[in-house]
Amino acid sequence: MSTIEATQIRSYGHFIGGRSVPPSDTVVERVGPADGRVVATFTAGTRADAVDAIAVAREAFDEGEWPRWTAMDRGRALLRCAGLMRRDEERLARIDAEESGKPITLARGDVGASIELFEYAAALAMTMHGEAHTALGENCTAMVVREPAGVVGMIIPWNFPLLLLAQKLPFALGAGCTAVVKPAEVTSGTAVELARLLTEAGVPDGVVNVVTGAGSVVGAPLAESSLVDILSFTGSTETGKRIVEASAGSVKRLSMELGGKAASVVFDDADLDDALDGVLFGVFFNQGECCVSGARLLVQDSIADAFVARLVEAAGRITVGGPLDEASELGPMIDAGHLEKVLGHIDAARRDGATVLTGGARLEGENWGRGHFVAPTILDGVAAESAAFQEEIFGPVLTVTRFSDVDHAIRLANATEYGLAGSIWTKNIDKALRVAKEMRSGRVWVNTTIDGAPQLPAGGMKQSGFGREMGQAGFDEFTDVKTIQIRTGPRTRVFPNWTGGTR
Repeated sequence: MSTIEATQIRSYGHFIGGRSVPPSDTVVERVGPADGRVVATFTAGTRADAVDAIAVAREAFDEGEWPRWTAMDRGRALLRCAGLMRRDEERLARIDAEESGKPITLARGDVGASIELFEYAAALAMTMHGEAHTALGENCTAMVVREPAGVVGMIIPWNFPLLLLAQKLPFALGAGCTAVVKPAEVTSGTAVELARLLTEAGVPDGVVNVVTGAGSVVGAPLAESSLVDILSFTGSTETGKRIVEASAGSVKRLSMELGGKAASVVFDDADLDDALDGVLFGVFFNQGECCVSGARLLVQDSIADAFVARLVEAAGRITVGGPLDEASELGPMIDAGHLEKVLGHIDAARRDGATVLTGGARLEGENWGRGHFVAPTILDGVAAESAAFQEEIFGPVLTVTRFSDVDHAIRLANATEYGLAGSIWTKNIDKALRVAKEMRSGRVWVNTTIDGAPQLPAGGMKQSGFGREMGQAGFDEFTDVKTIQIRTGPRTRVFPNWTGGTR
């Protein structure tokens, strides 16, 4: 077992107008969730700090050069940033691992995926184009152009600090927008580091600004301000609803990726070895702190008992450890409050009649006693109407519910208010396509899970939000469509002669 040596405490202030703002005397202290050690401090921003950052981004868009750069030049800047991210890949991974608690191996994967997102967004930027309509008549030509939408506010959660920012920021920048980023209060390090790298890559001052601190303080102005044209938010459904209300006065465009309660549907004709690995990965990846986590196992009656027994056995082999332990496969919960919330969900499931097959408690002892660790947990006999089935737990907790046939599986898969993602395990392509089409989720995986590529858009249905990130659709979220119609010859349309002049 190899453990990376811990780094010194990092100290971050805001990044506004192309410069690092010295940390203030009032800071948020990030206590590592694995061992209680302080790993970083962040300026506890004020409302005035956020207002200042918005004003800088507004000026950079209205008066600055970035929206007026050629698409090729913006793409080249994003590629330069991707190269700098690759240069600093290990440092960025370590920052995210220490602040979020996720295993360093997962953090490295997040950084690698973030680099790919920058590279893909650069390609989209370089090929940004509109349409020409030349068959509207002899004397008419029209263009449909895509223009940068303006200032974009971005509110990022704590579970994937860099990756979820990379699903938004390079696409907005590639389109020519400017940005104000509000990272999660306790995982702000890589957002500030990325802003510095973008400046090093040649992105003009004021285009990317980062304000750290509490969402209720520095996030609120992003929703309320009429100087912000778009707000892109990833987080809980309840917070998303409050943002919708707060933004109503400014009539800004919103893109919201909210909560999820994804189902992993395993049919009796699946490759069960493959499905076993997929179900385990789907729920325990990133400690279950993942909005597309496959937290609900729906398994066909005929195979359920044997399949669940194998799941329980395999879950016991998962290595739980600290973020800098190279052998760690599952880390701690983000903080003590979230730990208690997850344990509360497990206790409530017991009261509702579920059986805890494995886990179900906080991990204690020499390796885990100072951290917020929950044992990988499997709950059997979970009814569709129970809270454990319906509510997002956001931890390493798998619920098990049995189904009889395809129709029953579809009803159960759609039986929550969420619609972010789902997985289907079967060798029957007709069955897979039917369930995929009827599953009310923005992403559906067949014989895989928590998978994707920069080219593929992601987003939710129902209470899981609206708007899309990544792919061409994610790029287009940050553009406005304008129609320009030009008369190129003698007028053929007859207007009323209200002026009394000669024709």
